[in-house]
Amino acid sequence: MARRQPREPNRPELSREAVLRFIADNPGRTSKRDIAKAFGVKGDERIALKDLLADLQAEGVLAGGRKRFGVPGALPPVGVFEVRGRDDDGALLAEPVNWDEDESGERPRLPVVQDRAKTAAAGIGERILARVVEDEAGLRRAEVIRILERKRSLALGVFRTMPGGGGRVEPVERKQLEYSVRPGDTKDAEDGDLVEVEPGPRSRIGLPVGRIVDVVGSLKSERAISTIALHAYGIPHVFPKAVLDEAERAGPATMAHREDWRDLPLVTIDPADAKDHDDAVHAADDDDPANPGGMIVTVAIADVSWYVRPGTKLDGEARLRGNSVYFPDRVVPMLPERISNDLCSLREGVDRPALAVRMVIDANGEKRSHGFHRIMMKSHAKLAYEQAQAAIDGASGDVAPEIVETMLRPLWKAYRLVGHSRERRQPLDLDLPEKKIKLDAQGRVEKVVVPQRLDAHRLIEEFMILANVSAAETLEARRQALIYRAHDAPSLSKLESLRDFLRTLDIQLAKAGTLRPSHFNGILRQVKASEHENLVNEVVLRSQSQAVYTPENIGHFGLNLMRYAHFTSPIRRYADLVVHRALVTALSLGEGGLSREDEDNLEQTAEEISRAERRAMAAERDTVDRLIAHHLAERIGETFDGRVAGVTKAGLFVQLPTYGADGFVPISTLGNEFFHYDEVSHSLIGDRSGHGYRLGDPVEVRLKEALPLAGSMQFEMLSEPRELPRTTTSFHKSARRKRVGRTDKNVAAKVRKKR
Repeated sequence: MARRQPREPNRPELSREAVLRFIADNPGRTSKRDIAKAFGVKGDERIALKDLLADLQAEGVLAGGRKRFGVPGALPPVGVFEVRGRDDDGALLAEPVNWDEDESGERPRLPVVQDRAKTAAAGIGERILARVVEDEAGLRRAEVIRILERKRSLALGVFRTMPGGGGRVEPVERKQLEYSVRPGDTKDAEDGDLVEVEPGPRSRIGLPVGRIVDVVGSLKSERAISTIALHAYGIPHVFPKAVLDEAERAGPATMAHREDWRDLPLVTIDPADAKDHDDAVHAADDDDPANPGGMIVTVAIADVSWYVRPGTKLDGEARLRGNSVYFPDRVVPMLPERISNDLCSLREGVDRPALAVRMVIDANGEKRSHGFHRIMMKSHAKLAYEQAQAAIDGASGDVAPEIVETMLRPLWKAYRLVGHSRERRQPLDLDLPEKKIKLDAQGRVEKVVVPQRLDAHRLIEEFMILANVSAAETLEARRQALIYRAHDAPSLSKLESLRDFLRTLDIQLAKAGTLRPSHFNGILRQVKASEHENLVNEVVLRSQSQAVYTPENIGHFGLNLMRYAHFTSPIRRYADLVVHRALVTALSLGEGGLSREDEDNLEQTAEEISRAERRAMAAERDTVDRLIAHHLAERIGETFDGRVAGVTKAGLFVQLPTYGADGFVPISTLGNEFFHYDEVSHSLIGDRSGHGYRLGDPVEVRLKEALPLAGSMQFEMLSEPRELPRTTTSFHKSARRKRVGRTDKNVAAKVRKKR
């Protein structure tokens, strides 16, 4: 029998109270080895320590036991957390990843604290390394040290119950797996609920297992399709209570630092179904003898900067959202309705604060000068695009004659002047009509329309471009930091691909060093009204760079402008709000300007809102795909007229022009010959016949499969492959000969080497 070691002097006594006190005081040193070292445990005392720890666990006052012990419900000083939601104040909430709910109860949710100057902004679904800190009131928070993993791989799906408990999760995204859920991991989800599932370990047989971590809502609702996109892309769509409360407390703007422009007959021209009106316009002849034939154009924009101040909860939420998101069945606004649809909406006959730019235009349509003013205005008329166009065209309508003569005719006169300047500037002029989905009362697709492009639309667009240019010029002149809307020239690789493609149509593209939007416009004019018009427009569009927000000015290639900043839509774009604040600061126009912290974080802000814009575009596109797939799911076997909208090694994407959605034709189903993918000509070409399918080709297809939740459709090609232009087939055959030649040489080289 081993002899007990004599206790060393001043060594702490090993007791349950002492062990629990040590664990509470030293949360970072609570392994069995740490405890043994602290109490000087040696020899057979290790058995006593083991028994003591086991008793404490059995009593439920101690948790853990693998690598670390702790008081149930206690958190480590530093740990890995997953951001899982937001509280009523809009603050992010994070849960510890390593947490045993059986031993320690429900996972705690801690408010996330992050310093934007030190770490990138964390978002819902991401994992962070955080330090647990406690304030004077005893409230624990997770202070971000760094982001460990961007956007956790949670899968979104529809829960289907199974007899005997548990269920399975049907995928709602392309290429997503189906999961089996055990009875204890359903989180009380009901059949048909949209859920988030965390994948578990993969097994070799059966469905992969997952655990439901959140129940999003029921797919039986009218807004189910857009709800999928909101959660798939992590788009914030519910305003925290603190944000709504802050918006409700806002009151009318004062006249401090404002000019009274309420007598100026400004008019709003918007879509017929618009709920907010953030821009108003006015035009009049310039009576300055030095500017004969010139005009003065005024653009007034809702003064959102007065209501949404830096550092407020409204500002934090607007920055998080980045922009409003537009789905066929709803709009997810950047700002609460109290701000966007009420206090900042330029309603007819109501006093509203605004930031206005007064621009002097000469007889050639060139802007001679401009000036910004913080004003109080009153809209004198609210018109829809169609109303304004009908009135100016002389059609009978409900627009009063005095409005036509005093407001609309001067606007159209100024628009004609500005049009001369646009023609000389020659911005990129792509002709790609945008489709709009109309839904019925049940949220189902009723029809798809292509809204008519009117001069009324173009008039507002041109005046907004002028105002945006003026904002950038003013801020640059004042050396004030700002966020530009930048569009870089096409990359050399994309230009080379475009040049190769155009060569197959016997069209030449100028060298990269001299390229301007006018060169692309010349190409588009060459194919106008020809069979290649849609094809060339698509390929030219794909060759362009993506527009972004940035504090660095690289110009706007598409608009052919040296400097450009978004100023005209602060209700729906955070970038515009930043530009408003910058103008307020630079011109000393009163309260609500750009803070020093805002200026220091402009680069990060630009990156965040650029990501938000791309996120919104992807979500909007996926929602349209799901709606159309849902609409056509009952028409399996029917034939449709389509157009080849994409060519890949795997097959063809065919767009249905009537609906504006794509379906896929696998290459294996195309015919009895092998089809080669020609990247240069955007074609699939038959190995024997030389016939094939090309981007932009009109085709007839049969619908074979429609998966509404995934927004996926599969077609069967009914159109025979057509004879392609000689330039395409000759290029393809030449490329094949080169490949075959290279292969033969490689084989010969290997034979020689073996010899």
